[in-house]
Amino acid sequence: MEEAGAPHFPFPYQPYPIQEQFMQALYGALEHGKVGIFESPTGTGKSLSLICGALSWLRDHEEKRRQEADRLLQGDGGTSLSISTTTSSSAEPDWITDFVQKKAERDFVSKLKDEELRRKKREEHLEMIRNNSQLKYALKRKSCEDDEAVKLLQLSKDPQEGELNNPEEELIVAEYESDDESKTKNKFCGGDDDDEDDLVEEHITKIYYCSRTHSQLAQFVHEVQKSPFSQDISLVPLGSRQNMCVNEEVRRLGSVQRINDRCMEMQKNKHGENILEGGKRKRGASKAVCPYVGAQGLQTLRDTVLGAVRDIEQLLSLARETRSCPYYATRLAIPPAQLVVLPYQTVLHEGTRRASGVQLKGQVLIIDEAHNLSDVLSCIHSSELTGAQLCRAHSQLAQYSERYRSRLKAKNLMYIKQILFVVERLVRVLGGKCVYVCPVKKSQNKIPIYSAFGRYSDPFTFSTFCYVQRYFEKSMISRKLCGFIEKYAGTGTQTANKENRRTEGLNRYLQTLQSSQQPDTGQQGAAEDRELAASPMMQVEGFFMALTNANTDGRVVLHTQGSVAVSSMKFLLLNPAVHFAQVLKDCRAVIIAGGTMQPVSDFKQELLFSAGVGAERIIEFSCGHVIPPENILPIVLCSGPSGQELEFTFQNRDTPHMMEETGRVLSNLCNVVPGGVVCFFPSYDYSRRILDNWEASGVLARLSSKKKIFQEPKKANQVEKVLNEFSRTIQRCAVDGGTLSGALLFSVVGGKMSEGINFSDELGRCIVMVGMPYPNIKSPELKEKMAYLDKNLPHSGGRSPGQALIENLCMKAVNQSIGRAIRHREDYACIVLCDRRYSRPATLAKLPDWIRAHTHTHTSFGPAFAIKKYIHTVAHP
Repeated sequence: MEEAGAPHFPFPYQPYPIQEQFMQALYGALEHGKVGIFESPTGTGKSLSLICGALSWLRDHEEKRRQEADRLLQGDGGTSLSISTTTSSSAEPDWITDFVQKKAERDFVSKLKDEELRRKKREEHLEMIRNNSQLKYALKRKSCEDDEAVKLLQLSKDPQEGELNNPEEELIVAEYESDDESKTKNKFCGGDDDDEDDLVEEHITKIYYCSRTHSQLAQFVHEVQKSPFSQDISLVPLGSRQNMCVNEEVRRLGSVQRINDRCMEMQKNKHGENILEGGKRKRGASKAVCPYVGAQGLQTLRDTVLGAVRDIEQLLSLARETRSCPYYATRLAIPPAQLVVLPYQTVLHEGTRRASGVQLKGQVLIIDEAHNLSDVLSCIHSSELTGAQLCRAHSQLAQYSERYRSRLKAKNLMYIKQILFVVERLVRVLGGKCVYVCPVKKSQNKIPIYSAFGRYSDPFTFSTFCYVQRYFEKSMISRKLCGFIEKYAGTGTQTANKENRRTEGLNRYLQTLQSSQQPDTGQQGAAEDRELAASPMMQVEGFFMALTNANTDGRVVLHTQGSVAVSSMKFLLLNPAVHFAQVLKDCRAVIIAGGTMQPVSDFKQELLFSAGVGAERIIEFSCGHVIPPENILPIVLCSGPSGQELEFTFQNRDTPHMMEETGRVLSNLCNVVPGGVVCFFPSYDYSRRILDNWEASGVLARLSSKKKIFQEPKKANQVEKVLNEFSRTIQRCAVDGGTLSGALLFSVVGGKMSEGINFSDELGRCIVMVGMPYPNIKSPELKEKMAYLDKNLPHSGGRSPGQALIENLCMKAVNQSIGRAIRHREDYACIVLCDRRYSRPATLAKLPDWIRAHTHTHTSFGPAFAIKKYIHTVAHP
């Protein structure tokens, strides 16, 4: 190991200078416990820099701990322990102080010995797994033995058991105290010996890496596999049951909630949960036992996961082969893992974190693709309810209560009545005319959302509200209700009661309103309707949970359909820092990384400073691109070929002159740019209007004579098909050399092709941005967000925080879109920003450094046509 301040970074090839700088800055941030904001454009090897920089620090950190432990265990006199004591400076005699100090030192050394012993056991165990070539055959034998055990259990089932009350119905009405997933995991590990318990329970120093999508996580794992650390690192990929379940019977359920509920039900049956009814004892049906869950199989698969670096697909393949559950095995593998790869939601939501076994205390967290981190936090902790969901939840819970009234405890019935009471009042809110209501105010006795409640003078204290929320968690009434509806829906089970008739009229009205606003979409609509029918109480529970936020941190916004009635209510979290603060407090260091992090001013104010992070703990790193400066040509175009000024404000963007001038700009570009041209519009609505205008005026016909035209599809599952055809057309045109010079793709900022899609090489020789994609300032959510920022954040630069938010949202979306073109060192492209407002210094300052440094502003169209010379020069140096 090299001297401090000059760490060695193993790398699969000679790194670029900016990669060296990135890794040095990252190493320093981890070593000193900083919150780092790292920006490295896509194509500069950001993922590999994160891997090699972070894992080099982890390697050195563990080596320092081992050396320190060795010195202490050997009794090195030169090493002094800084162990604090609580003795008084003057009251205690010296011999007592010495005794306390020596005892503390002995305890500390004893602890180090235990840690060293567990570490050696863990390393020996993993090395054995790595070298055991016969492991998969042993696993297969274990799975066969488990299958035989399940069959024997089925054969030994008492034939008279089915004549008792239906066990599935018992699961619906059973009085569960709790069903936390951590308890389920502990049950799986119940048969382990002490050594295995040590391996399971100990959380070593590790790095948590999270990103937005499973495809991005898989790409990161592949980079780890190519890195010099691939043979030495223990990596665990985490995912939801929907992504990791290998039981085809469960996977066919499709819905996330149904998969979760079915899995949990099968685990209860697995552990033989007893239910007492009328003095008779019986077990859950053995047919519901999952064959992939067994204590020994999970432990063996866990060890296999730790023995080699695999992505989720490779892990699923292994799990099917060995007939073991990867969902639970990966969670058992978290404590001894060195690198855990997981989605945003798992690490940013406290409840999900706790259920997954993720512990952030003293660990390193890397959040990649973090340009929209504030929005992600707000969405995770926000909740929306529609009128149809409320009415169905009320109806289902009333039916449940009516059917099992004689079998439910009085306390349960009391809570159910309170839930029905709140749901009724929320339904009446949707029938009122108020626009906004506040969430919970903890300082008052009444919950202010019950300005709606206040109209009826019904008492509902905050403490009662919290008890109801606790009842949701402990009783799992939402899950029981799902099972109840699946079993009894459509059977005419006591549905005509006075509880249902209270909201029957409004229910019909809201459903009619919904159907008139949303036309039938065939099978998709039917699937959504089934999902709504099965789990509306889940949405109600989520809304209740959201309402427990402090009144200063959020608002409840009521959405109207026209001017007739309120159609839905949404709790909007306005202060994401309140949930991010605990993450920042627990972690040793937090790295927030992305290809485009600009602008970061609002990011720091809204997430870091508001969470109590001081400026001294924050470091920023931003590097340029690896491409030569001449490989990029960003242009701000202020006017078109006929001299028409380009300013796509709301007032003039729909004028025929503006649309025609935009068409002339695009026609000229398509005449000189070979290969692919990607044109981004500010919204789907404007894209539709301008394309309709061009079709009527003949602009589309002129464009199609030079480029084959493609449009962003409406359905996400068609994106890959359109991109493949777009790519094939460009390749075909390059070979044929006919009248067509390539293809033109119309897309939308913030749409399906503005993030995560690579328009590298010939696919994106020119990116055109039409106008500035400002968000809709009339949106109730955005109005509330602006008002919150104006009230709670300082003003700067003559602009209010709300106004700065609008500008920053716009430019973040622009930066994501224009960054689609340059993807590697030899790539080149021109970027045309069609709006004179981009020339403003404050707006230019929000572009990424590597783009802003080379941006040219042209007030007339003529000089901008240097694009033709630029393309020819770069393509034929």
